[in-house]
Amino acid sequence: MNNHIEFLNYIYQNAQMGIVGIDDIIGKVQDEKFEKVLNEQKSDYENICIQAKDILKKYGKEQKELNKMAKISSYMMCMMKTINDTSTSNLAKMMMEGSNKGIIEITEKLNNFQEQDEEIVNLANKLLETEQNNLDNLKSFL
Repeated sequence: MNNHIEFLNYIYQNAQMGIVGIDDIIGKVQDEKFEKVLNEQKSDYENICIQAKDILKKYGKEQKELNKMAKISSYMMCMMKTINDTSTSNLAKMMMEGSNKGIIEITEKLNNFQEQDEEIVNLANKLLETEQNNLDNLKSFL
C-alpha cells in the first residue's frame, strides 16, 4: 500500500507542477488562442489533482504538496528564460519542455509500478495522455 500512496502523491505533484508552470507564464502571454489552450491544460491538471486527492482519501491519506523550493525554482527558471523573449513561440517551447519531462517521468513510474491497482494506473495513464495532448496542442504555437 505504501507504493500506492507514493505513486498517487507523485501523480498529484506532477499535475501540480503543471499548474505552477502555467501560472508562472500566463501573465506573459499575449496571444489569446495560446492563453485559452493553457487555461484548458490547467483545468486538466486541476482535475487530475482532484482525482488523486479523492483516491488518497480512500486510503485515509492526504496529498503531499509541492515543496516551496520546487515552486521557487520553477518561477526563477521562467524569469530567466523569458527575460529577453516573451514570444508565444518561446513560451510554448518552455511548456513543451515541461510536458516532455512529465511524459518521461510518468512513463518511468508506470513501468516501475508493480501493483495492479486499476484506479491508480488509470489516473497515471490519464496524466500521461494529458501530457502528450499538451505537447501536441502546443506544437502549432512554435
